[in-house]
Amino acid sequence: MPVETDELQTIQDLVRWGGCRFTEAGLHFGHGTDNAFDEAAWLVADALKMPLELIAEYGQCRVTDTEREAVVVLLGRRIDERRPAAYLIGRTWFAGLEMLVSEHVMVPRSPLAELISHGFAPWAKPAEVGRILDLCTGSGCIGIAAAMHLPDADVDLADISPAALRIAMRNRALHGLEDRVRIIESDLFAAIDDEAVYDIIVSNPPYVAAAELESLPAEYRHEPQLAFAAGESGLDLVLRILRDAPDFLADDGLLIVEVGSAAETLQDRFPELHLTWLEFERGGEGVFLMRRPELVEAHAAFAKAVGDA
Repeated sequence: MPVETDELQTIQDLVRWGGCRFTEAGLHFGHGTDNAFDEAAWLVADALKMPLELIAEYGQCRVTDTEREAVVVLLGRRIDERRPAAYLIGRTWFAGLEMLVSEHVMVPRSPLAELISHGFAPWAKPAEVGRILDLCTGSGCIGIAAAMHLPDADVDLADISPAALRIAMRNRALHGLEDRVRIIESDLFAAIDDEAVYDIIVSNPPYVAAAELESLPAEYRHEPQLAFAAGESGLDLVLRILRDAPDFLADDGLLIVEVGSAAETLQDRFPELHLTWLEFERGGEGVFLMRRPELVEAHAAFAKAVGDA
């Protein structure tokens, strides 16, 4: 253990020291926290096996030598490996729910959590949502959160990655949703039942353009590149979703897609298209909504775009 850490006596000492070291190291945040000191508090709490919400209340409590060493080792890994904190501890939170993660899935951080916590209102009536598809589900966080917040809905989780679906399966079990949540290995809609009809299809697909992918901070390179890469424009998968979604939606069903940094590219590609861009009280952007009739009306344009891609 570095000599300088011997003087760290309390929990607050460890959080302050960790936050300062994170800042000094120039770490990037955005996988559950947005600043060095919150990130340090999260890791300190995990190393001490205590709830994060108690860190402030017990901040002046002294730690043992063994506890101090465990904290310093974990904080040191965050600096040396540039690995997101969620991967270091194997879990994070989404829409108020614990989610298990590994480097086979992206760390959940979508603004869709806010919409899900409201049961997709005001765009849908929560009591009338009977079936949901979470496309490109990854860890399953979006679909599982939807199932928890809409206890009468059945949810399908679909992803092309078997490794990701194993994590989704663990999260389904964690929340006791085996009876209402189905897991499907599928390249977008390819393995979805042709007779399936969903009230809501929600997706956070890969949307990072090739040039942008090269410039991502080191932390993002621990995440599966399959979850990022979406061709030169970032729209390769989004266009396929737009083209095919009407075949699986109820008459007035909703398609909700996060396109993040590709939002401007999508709008420029289809300037005449009616896209409803959602706003979030807790921040976040790049999420659009379309109803089935709108998708059907624009189907020819989407089909052509996929063919041209």
